[in-house]
Amino acid sequence: MALTSSVKGEHPFNHLIDTLKDGDRKYFNPQKMNDARYDKLPLSIRVLLEAAIRKCDGFYVKEEDVHNILDWSEQQNVAEVPFPPARVLLQDFTGIPAMVDLAAMRDAVTKHGADPSLVNPVCPTDLIVDHSLQIDLNKWWELELIRNKERLQFFKWCSKAFKNVNVVPPDVGAVHQLNLEYLSQVVQESQGFIYPDSVVGTDSHTTMINGLGILGWGVGGIESEAVMLGQPISLTLPQVVGCRLVGSVNILATSIDIVLGITKHLRQAGIAGKFVEFFGPGMSQLSVPDRTTIANMCPEYNATVSFFPVDHPVSRSVFMLSLFSLKVIEINLSSMVPHVSGPKRPQDRVAVSSMKEDFQSCLNEKVGFKGFHISKEKQESLVPFLHGGQEYELAHGSVVIAAVISCTNNCNPSVMLTAGLLAKKAVEAGLIVKPYIRTSLAPGSGMVTHYLNTSGVLPYLSQLGFEVIGYGCATCVGNTAPLPETVSEAIKEGDLVACGVLSGNRHFEGRLCDCVRANYLASPPLVVAYAIAGTVSINFEKEPLGVTSEGKEVYLRDVWPTREEVQQIEQDKVISSIFTELRARREKGNTFWNNLECPESVVFPWDPKSTYIRSPSFFNKLCKEVQPPQSIENAHALLFLGDKVTTDHISPAGSIARVSAAAKYLLSKRLTPREFNSYGARRGNDAVMTRGTFASIKLQNRLIGKPGPKTVHIPSGQTLDVFEAVERYQRDGIPLIILAGKQYGSGNSRDWAAKGPYLLGVRAVIAESFEKMHKNHLVGMGIAPLQFLPGQSADSLELCGKEKFTITLPEDLSPKQMLTTSSGKTFSVTTLFDNEMDVAFYRHGGLLRYVARTML
Repeated sequence: MALTSSVKGEHPFNHLIDTLKDGDRKYFNPQKMNDARYDKLPLSIRVLLEAAIRKCDGFYVKEEDVHNILDWSEQQNVAEVPFPPARVLLQDFTGIPAMVDLAAMRDAVTKHGADPSLVNPVCPTDLIVDHSLQIDLNKWWELELIRNKERLQFFKWCSKAFKNVNVVPPDVGAVHQLNLEYLSQVVQESQGFIYPDSVVGTDSHTTMINGLGILGWGVGGIESEAVMLGQPISLTLPQVVGCRLVGSVNILATSIDIVLGITKHLRQAGIAGKFVEFFGPGMSQLSVPDRTTIANMCPEYNATVSFFPVDHPVSRSVFMLSLFSLKVIEINLSSMVPHVSGPKRPQDRVAVSSMKEDFQSCLNEKVGFKGFHISKEKQESLVPFLHGGQEYELAHGSVVIAAVISCTNNCNPSVMLTAGLLAKKAVEAGLIVKPYIRTSLAPGSGMVTHYLNTSGVLPYLSQLGFEVIGYGCATCVGNTAPLPETVSEAIKEGDLVACGVLSGNRHFEGRLCDCVRANYLASPPLVVAYAIAGTVSINFEKEPLGVTSEGKEVYLRDVWPTREEVQQIEQDKVISSIFTELRARREKGNTFWNNLECPESVVFPWDPKSTYIRSPSFFNKLCKEVQPPQSIENAHALLFLGDKVTTDHISPAGSIARVSAAAKYLLSKRLTPREFNSYGARRGNDAVMTRGTFASIKLQNRLIGKPGPKTVHIPSGQTLDVFEAVERYQRDGIPLIILAGKQYGSGNSRDWAAKGPYLLGVRAVIAESFEKMHKNHLVGMGIAPLQFLPGQSADSLELCGKEKFTITLPEDLSPKQMLTTSSGKTFSVTTLFDNEMDVAFYRHGGLLRYVARTML
C-alpha cells in the first residue's frame, strides 16, 4: 500500500498522477478519469475516492472498490468499500493495548530470527496521553504520575522505539483539542505525493476534525490497530445528507446553543450512519471553532461525520451540482436561542427562558427520559446541612456540580472568553458561588489556560471556584471528586433531585455522580451562571442571578458580556499568541516527562512484577508457515446468551469489583483494593482484562438462568465464575464456543470484547445475527463468526447449550461458506467471512498473527 508502487509503474491508476506547478510534488487527480459522475460526488465522498485510488493495491483496495465509490449515486447503502485514512489518532486508554500488541509482535519476530525494528505502524499514529486523569482535591498532578508511572514509561519507550509513532505526553492537552490545534495538516505529504488529510481515532468525538474539512470519525481499538498495520477501514458506502444553513445567529446565542439546536434538528431527521455536509449562506456566520463544536456532537445526532468543506464559498458552488441526488435539510440559525440540554439526554434541549417550568414538569412526570416522579408534598422539601461551619439548604434543582470541561467547547475561544468575562463582571458586582458546589475547570489544552490568563479573566473564574484541575477527560467520564459528605447526606435525606451543569457532551443519569440525578449540558457561561444561582429552577429574565452582601439584586443581563466585547478580546489577546504558545508547550513538555527514564532497547523489557504492562499471549506458538484451518471438535459452550448482548456485557469496563477474578489476581500481586484502579487504566495487562471479560453483573447466561458473571462448567455441572470455568476447560484441552441470539456484539466498539474471548479460548461464536463491527473484530482476532441459517436459532434447533459441538472446517475455506455442525443432531451454519481478506486473517489466527508472519 505504499505510494512508491506508482513510481515503479505497478499502480493501476498511474495515469491519474498529476504534478503541481512547482514540479516537485505529485498527486492523484481523479478528474483525469474524465467521468461525469465525479462532478456529482459530494465532497466527503471525493475524499474516500482519492484515498481508494492512491492506495489501490489489489488486496486491501481493489479497482472494483474505486469504481463503486465513483458510482456512489447507485452504490450508496449497498457497496462495501475500503477507506485507508492518512493517520490514526489514539488516546491512552485505547492506545496502550495497541502499543502493547506491537511490542509483543517485536518479541515474536525476534524469536524467529527476524529484525524486530521492522515492526512499526505503517500508518502514522499520534498517541495523546489524556484519558487517565482523575480529579482529586489536592495534588492531582502528583497523584496522576504515581498512578500511571509504569504506563508513562511504556509510552515514552514507544515514542523512541517505534517509527511513525508520535506520543504527546500528559498535561499538554486533550486528544481532540490537540488534533485541531497541532496535529492536523489539512493536506498531507509523503514520498513526494500530496493528498487530503484524513483520520480515524479511538474516540467517538474524533468527528470534531470535520470542522476543518478533514474527514475523520471514531473507531474501535482493533480497527485502529488494523489501520496502523496497513489495513483500511471497511464501511458501507454512505448516504450523504446536505444541511443548508440560513439566517443570522442571535446575539445572545453561543456555539453550544447552535450545536444543541442542530443536534435536535438532525436527530429528528433520522440520519443515523449517514454523512452530513454543510453548505448555504449561513456558513459565513460560523467561525472555524463554531464548526468544530458542531462536528464534535456528531455522535449525539447519530451521523457518521458532519463535514464542513474547506474554503466553503468556493466549494459551496461545486456542492450545489450534486444536490439533486441528496436529501437536504434546511436549518435557520435565527431560531437558535440560549438552551441547555437535559436532564438525562443531549437531544432533550430546553430554552433557558423555560428552564424553571421545564424542571418543575420533570419533577411531576413519571420516571423516564425527562421525569423523576416526585410527589407534590415532597417537591418543596428543603434540607439544611452544615458545610465549613455554615448552614445551607438544598432543594430539588439545587446545583451541586458545575463543570467547565474539555472537548466540546474549549476549542472555541469565544464561549470560553464569554464565561471568563461573565465571571469577571459577576465578581466585580459582588456575586459568589456557594462553597459546597463542586466547581471545576478542565481546559481542553494548556492553550485555553493561556488565553484565559492572557485576557485577564482566569483569576475571576478562580474566585468563583473554577480552578484549573488538569487537562483531559474529567467530569464527562465520571472522574469528579466525591461531593462533600454533608451534601451527599442531605441529598439522600430529602430524596432530592440534585443537579449537575457541565459544558460537555455526555451527561446520562448517574454518570457524573451516583447521587446527582439531573444533569444539564450548557455553554460555559451558563455553567458559571447556574453555579452562581445555585439552582436550575430559575427564570433568569425575571429572577436575580444573585444578591450581593449589601442586598443588591444582580440579574444575568447585568453581567452577560456583549458579542463585541468578546470578539475584541479574542482578536487582541487570543489569535496573536495561540499557535505560538501551543507549539512551545508541546515541544517543551513537562519536567516529569522529560526526566522520566525509559528503556533504550529495540524490544521492550517486560517487568514480570508489573500489573499494568504485560506481554499478551497473542503470538504464543506462532510458526512461520500458516496451518490449514482446524475443525473445532467436541467443544463446550462457555456461555449460552440471548438477544442484544452488547460489548458492555463482554468487555471489561469501569471499576474492578472486589470479589471478581481480576480482583483476586491483583490481590495475589499484593495490591490493596484502593490500588486496583480501573479496567481502563489496566488495558495493557491481558491477565486483568481476560479475567474481566464477561464479568458484567448484567450478563444474562441461560446456562444459569440469572444475571451475573457466572457459568456452568458442563463436565462437572458446577456453577463457577466465567474465568474459573475457563481455567478448567483449558487445563483439560477443551475448545470453547459461544451460543447467542440476535445482534450479538451491539453497542460501543471495544477491542477487548474480541481479544478477551480469544484469550479465554473461544474458537467460534454461533449467533442468529451479529453487529457488523464486532463481527469484524472477531475475524480480526481469529474467532469464527458463524450464523444460524435464516429462521433457525438455538431454540428452534432445541439446543440446551450443554451439548458437545463439532464444527467441520474445510482446508479450502471460503467467504460465506456453509459449514456442518453436529451436537447430537446435525445443523448448518454460515461463515460470516465477507471476502478473501477475512478468510486470510482467520487462517492466520487473526490480523496480528497475519502481520507478524509477513515480517517473517
